[in-house]
Amino acid sequence: MKGAKKAAAAKSSKNKRSVMPEKTAKTAAKAAAAKPAVAKVAPKTAAAAPKPAAPKAAVPAAAPKVAAKPAAPARPEEKKVVTQRQGFKANEFVVYPAHGVGQILAIEEQEIAGAKLELFVINFMKDKMTLRVPTAKVANVGMRKLSEPALVKKALETLKGRARVKRTMWSRRAQEYEAKINSGDIVAIAEVVRDLYRSESQPEQSYSERQLYEAALDRLSREIAVVQHSTETEAIKEIEGQLAKSPRRGAKAESAEGDADGEDLDNDGDDTAVEDEAA
Repeated sequence: MKGAKKAAAAKSSKNKRSVMPEKTAKTAAKAAAAKPAVAKVAPKTAAAAPKPAAPKAAVPAAAPKVAAKPAAPARPEEKKVVTQRQGFKANEFVVYPAHGVGQILAIEEQEIAGAKLELFVINFMKDKMTLRVPTAKVANVGMRKLSEPALVKKALETLKGRARVKRTMWSRRAQEYEAKINSGDIVAIAEVVRDLYRSESQPEQSYSERQLYEAALDRLSREIAVVQHSTETEAIKEIEGQLAKSPRRGAKAESAEGDADGEDLDNDGDDTAVEDEAA
């Protein structure tokens, strides 16, 4: 009997031991099942974190709109064209130093050596000549607009002054006169007319003197006629009327005396200026 009780007790203890591991295994399985649940939640949270990066894609999309504004540089090109033309327009009268008063017939483009070049087409009606001048070079050649009425009046007043003839060789004076004529300065041209003018009571001019006088008179009368909206004949009469008011030298002795009196500081300054122009 005692042996049977001991065997029964041993079986019960074995059963208890076997039951305990089963319960422990079930508990561990439950705990293991619970842990992945936390891991599953963690990925969801981690996956949700990158969502704020989505607005970054919208920033590059807006950038092309800013880059689409290159049409604005068209304005500087227009300013450049106006600068090159120096404010000159078609059908406008201008003064070209080497040829006098002319009219801009048109502004055209020509292709030269594969490059486009904008040109002023200038007509000199009296000379029956047409000249094409690049718009970018008008400043270099000295082309200018017509003189203002106040400057024309100053030129006419210059004609009434006393002639200033330097005591130098004619060849040098001729170069100085020619430089003044081709300078395009209306007052300087008036000075040439004043200095080379000869009245009926004065000695006759030489051929070269007469040529320079007529060239200066032509330049001066044409500009005055256009500015005052008159004819060249009327302008020449006005010029001669002003010359008649100036003190003249009637004889050679008086001419020599006048040369001595006429040499003044202002005249010496003019001589320096003319030398610079001729050079």
